[in-house]
Amino acid sequence: MSLKNLQNADSFYETERLIIRPMSLEDGEFIFDLYNRPKFIEFIGNRGINTVADAENYIRNKFLPQFQRRGFGNYLVVTKDHNKKIGGVGIFEREGLDIVDIGFSLLDEFEGKGYAYEAASKVKSIGMDDFGLTKISAITSKNNFSSQKLIEKLGLKFQKYVTLPNEDEELMYFETE
Repeated sequence: MSLKNLQNADSFYETERLIIRPMSLEDGEFIFDLYNRPKFIEFIGNRGINTVADAENYIRNKFLPQFQRRGFGNYLVVTKDHNKKIGGVGIFEREGLDIVDIGFSLLDEFEGKGYAYEAASKVKSIGMDDFGLTKISAITSKNNFSSQKLIEKLGLKFQKYVTLPNEDEELMYFETE
């Protein structure tokens, strides 16, 4: 990966089984695949990514600017053993939320193996330890029980229901205490 595509986000992190690195323009094909999976659309929403070029523009316009502003954002999750891109995890500035929000999504075939918890735990600690965040929030749909369980395992507690601007669905809102 070329560093120019990472802009100012050049920090790579490791866990026992994963490499976690900032999303880059080179991840367009992966984002196209992940964001068009039925589970992603059901639980996170349709982001209007209909081509790989749309995915690259999404990375360029949504992910990279936040890395430039805040130093953290959406990270690619890659397995160490096979160097396989399996998902994304990040801390996001989200319209309608006062506190940055942790989010995660994996390709279906990698769910249920502990990867999302491993990656999200690391990204939560990056936000709090490296960037001084004192609170992190999370949102999820009422019927996404696996996400709710993971959010609670990360130490966030349910606070209330919220509806984000320009959205119809009421979401569950969690926050660190």
